[in-house]
Amino acid sequence: MGCSPSHNGRMPRFAANLSMLYTELDFLDRFAAAARDGFAGVEYLFPYAYPAQAIAAQLQAYGLTQVLFNAPPGDWDAGERGLACLPGRELEFRDGIQQALAYAAVLHCPRIHVMAGLLPAGRAADDAQLRHTYIANLQHAARAAAQQGVQLMIEPINGRDMPGYYLQRQDQAHGLLAAIGAANVQVQMDLYHCQIVEGDVAMKLRHYLPTGRVGHIQVAGVPERHEPDIGELHHPYLFALLDQLGYAGWVGCEYRPRAGTSEGLGWLRAARAASQSGAAH
Repeated sequence: MGCSPSHNGRMPRFAANLSMLYTELDFLDRFAAAARDGFAGVEYLFPYAYPAQAIAAQLQAYGLTQVLFNAPPGDWDAGERGLACLPGRELEFRDGIQQALAYAAVLHCPRIHVMAGLLPAGRAADDAQLRHTYIANLQHAARAAAQQGVQLMIEPINGRDMPGYYLQRQDQAHGLLAAIGAANVQVQMDLYHCQIVEGDVAMKLRHYLPTGRVGHIQVAGVPERHEPDIGELHHPYLFALLDQLGYAGWVGCEYRPRAGTSEGLGWLRAARAASQSGAAH
């Protein structure tokens, strides 16, 4: 019989990613749907198309915690995926951080994901100028965020979904953390991206969670990015491992439902049942 992590009856706290879930509804109507399905927290890519107060009203009405959102990424519609590594865009980057922090204050959100950006044509991820720009931008952003107690997240993203993204590996992210040297900058560890780029997900969790530098986790099935119970990762094992390792943060559900969000939440009901079963023993 295979070994599995002991389950102590806890369960990760799951946050619905409202950019990917409940997309049949208008954005501001997704909060009610998430609460109805039992989510206690929400995250999404960008709030900036809506007044912060309008989003805050939804959070308050349904008793939801705002867990995470992204800083402005540059011109998303034109294909930009963050500004942090791009020389010459520093002022725009700083303005974006200020806008994100203003939203975070209204939404009582403790975490902002800062996207790294795509490699400029002909440049490689070990380019000294890109690395210098990235580190300096994150150091500046960290100082601003620290003034209101906000944590900044950096996230390795796989190059299949986002070709040319500057930050793709867990070891790269943790090396950049050491260079940035700010306690309020942490790694957002998306197990979907981790599995695609490097695999060995459980051992990565065992290696990096005890460092205290992983501030947020996200999940999806691999390879199609559907529900966590579809695909090659065995999430019940990984959820139990998070408990065993003492992870007390949120797990963002950033996946594309195969056939309706609520209809696909069997995995969440199973996780709750396993947790209650564990608590009873």
